[in-house]
Amino acid sequence: MSSFTVKDTMLALIDHQTGTNQWAVTTPLETLERNVLALAKFAAGVGIPVVLTSSQEQKAQGPLMPELRTVLPEAFERRIQRSGIVNAWDQDEFVQACKATGRKNIVMAGVTTEVCVVAPALSAVEDGHSVKVVCDACGSPNQLSEEIAWRRMEHGGVGLTTLNAIVAELAKDWSTHEGKIAHAILQPA
Repeated sequence: MSSFTVKDTMLALIDHQTGTNQWAVTTPLETLERNVLALAKFAAGVGIPVVLTSSQEQKAQGPLMPELRTVLPEAFERRIQRSGIVNAWDQDEFVQACKATGRKNIVMAGVTTEVCVVAPALSAVEDGHSVKVVCDACGSPNQLSEEIAWRRMEHGGVGLTTLNAIVAELAKDWSTHEGKIAHAILQPA
């Protein structure tokens, strides 16, 4: 899998909702939410297109993280609200929004990993995209579920990464505009 750049990459954030985030115990809630917001801030700062999606916001899953409205107001307003479809890639509006970015590389994160991320990541790869999942902006109810999700994605051609690694990969050079934005949001490992 080749290196992603800010010019050929989009960001897809899936089901980072106030309810679902509570189910992700493999990544502490504070870390999960900080990393999701860091991805959003980096994308907004360097012009990476973002597609947000949620599932059943009026139910137990709850609304998307309200901070996403502040960081990504346009993407938040255009978010794809699924009525219950589990695999976001099965929702035509989500696929069309991703394809409308014109980017073949997708950085993806979501909650929960084993339900909300595995299926769309594998489906996007099958559809001809290169996908990297930011594992520390995801989470599952238990470690076994998380590890099985990672195995399934790797076996299916999805790259696994972390917030710091993908932001550094996209920034390429600390002395550039992208590098300065990356440096401002990166967290100590």
